[in-house]
Amino acid sequence: MIRKIKGRGPAPVHLWDPPFCGDMDMVIARDGTWIHEGKPIRRQALVELFASVLKIADDGQYYLVTPAEKVGIQVEDCPFVALDMDVEGEGRQQRLTFTTNIGEKVTAGEGHLLNIQVDPNSGEPHPSIHVRSGLDALINRAVFYRLVDLAMSGEAETGQSTMGIWSGGQFFALDEQGSM
Repeated sequence: MIRKIKGRGPAPVHLWDPPFCGDMDMVIARDGTWIHEGKPIRRQALVELFASVLKIADDGQYYLVTPAEKVGIQVEDCPFVALDMDVEGEGRQQRLTFTTNIGEKVTAGEGHLLNIQVDPNSGEPHPSIHVRSGLDALINRAVFYRLVDLAMSGEAETGQSTMGIWSGGQFFALDEQGSM
């Protein structure tokens, strides 16, 4: 479930297949900052507008898409950042709702999976949540620490002493690639 705090929400970019018009000098930095021609975009409404027409292609390339054109942009990591998390209930009935830097709220569960990869070189976790249409939000450090604090053993669900989190009726393992 995606909820937009205010505004109209994302455009139906999955329905549009306009011609490619070239690349734009725009980058979404790892911290969620949108940068155009080397300068951060300061107007949140403009960032939200661009985010509403963001699309990822099958090859992993990101585009801003309208019915008439699409332009390529660069994304350093995930296009969004989960800045906050609300917790309702506990155990199997728990619901974790994340708020992104563009004001979208997503509840972890079916369709909005939590994913925690571990960098093989540094051993650092890379937690993210699926927002929409192949676009993910990097879960910021403070929110990730809150997730870890909520972790419980999933032995009854997995048959192994896996640590993880419940949300939206699903169990998400936190230590699939080793203990955190």
